[in-house]
Amino acid sequence: MKNWITKTSIGRMAVSLVAIAALASVVTYEAAKPAAARAATAAPAAGPIADNSVGTLLSLDQAMETLAARVTPAIVNVAVTSHSKADADDQQQQEIPDDIQRFFGPGFGQGQHGRQQPQIEHGIGSGVIISPDGYIVTNNHVIDGAVDIRVTMSNRKIMKAKLIGADPLTDIAVIKVDGGSLPSIPWGDSTGLHPGQTVLAFGNPFGFRFTVTRGIVSALNRPNPFSDNARKPGEFIQTDAAINPGNSGGPLVDARGEVVGINTFLVSSSGTFSGMGFAIPTQIVKPTVDELIRSGKVTHGYMGIGISDVTPENAKFFDVNDASGAVVTQVEPDSPAGKAGLKVGDVITQLDGKKVNDAGELQVEVGQKRPGTTIKLEVMRDGKDVNLPITLEAMGSRDKGGNEVGEADHGKMHWGVGLSDMTPDLRQQLQAPREVHGAVIQQVQPGSSADNAGLQRGDVIMQVNRHDVQSASDVQQALATVPKGKDALLLVWSNGGNTFRVLHAPEGS
Repeated sequence: MKNWITKTSIGRMAVSLVAIAALASVVTYEAAKPAAARAATAAPAAGPIADNSVGTLLSLDQAMETLAARVTPAIVNVAVTSHSKADADDQQQQEIPDDIQRFFGPGFGQGQHGRQQPQIEHGIGSGVIISPDGYIVTNNHVIDGAVDIRVTMSNRKIMKAKLIGADPLTDIAVIKVDGGSLPSIPWGDSTGLHPGQTVLAFGNPFGFRFTVTRGIVSALNRPNPFSDNARKPGEFIQTDAAINPGNSGGPLVDARGEVVGINTFLVSSSGTFSGMGFAIPTQIVKPTVDELIRSGKVTHGYMGIGISDVTPENAKFFDVNDASGAVVTQVEPDSPAGKAGLKVGDVITQLDGKKVNDAGELQVEVGQKRPGTTIKLEVMRDGKDVNLPITLEAMGSRDKGGNEVGEADHGKMHWGVGLSDMTPDLRQQLQAPREVHGAVIQQVQPGSSADNAGLQRGDVIMQVNRHDVQSASDVQQALATVPKGKDALLLVWSNGGNTFRVLHAPEGS
């Protein structure tokens, strides 16, 4: 330590001697330089532009500053501690009997102290305070799996938050902190937005807290981009106000400082902002938030249909005069829509007397209605108007034939395929020959045995282990009887021909 201090002191001393020498040379030059050199100075720079010439820009800046100052105190940074997705497997390993653990050797599935060490993950997102008593809106994917949630206010105060409720379908969650007279901002009306309108995005991108970006509404009513669940509503607001990882759950506000959307994702090849950010509109957010605060969960209305937009190209095939409405592409067997007589090819033009402009709008309207509600649809069928009352059920309340078969129960296998019965409408939609029989694949879980076998939605399973099957229940029963650890052979009609596919036994089965 003494040698280090000595060297440092010597270094400082050397610098001091050099500085004295340099100062002496400057003084000598100043005394000896010519008078002309001493008088030379830089000419003054040009003055700023007069305020009256850029008054509009200055007014805009002032307005944006006022808006940011008003909204920022209601923005929070959401820090989440959660278990990793592997923890579910960890918990199962902890329950392995001692004799099995001894068979595999000491430490199998265990941590240093004989217990599996939990895998902890940390994440950050954003949120917005919507009421003075501490209710905060964020995204469901921000708090999903959280065991601890803490929010940081704009004044750097850190508060513990509790989860009030979350809705994975709309990706909305509500958390709450204890407090009173907290800064908050009001709801706006997203249905009144127009492309080109100024909006600001608030949040904590990449951990840089309390960031504000400015842009415009680039487009409205963007469809659902999530291929994992076609039931997720669309109608997203697209904006060029920069949205990056960490902005999730923060508000998109209009020029009045009202929340018109909740920032949720971006479209980019790099994973960072490239001009296309998306927000959930308040027409979806506010009813969801109100229900979460009231009951802690949201139950969505369900008809049991697949729909797509009526377009200028296909309108003539459905005898529709204008390219508006939602055309029915699928009717699930024994669903509310099926019981009411809705058919593939019907064009839904009105819901409870209100015009239906597109499929996304219909999906949002139906999803926000309570189960048990009877809605009235006006349908165009073969050029004729048909009125159909449909009583909605709760989404996911019962098996619609699209659930995964062979779910884990007393050793039954999880093959990762969802099925439905072959119906005349499905046969026509798939253009399957009359001799094709069996169960129609509706869903394939990524990474599952079915996925690895190359099965796809629309394929038809005709045989299981060389035995004919006639329905989804036949396939379920046949797969459920496959011995543990054994593969299954399927005869599948796909792309106009029959092929055999092998379902390998899932790992751990």
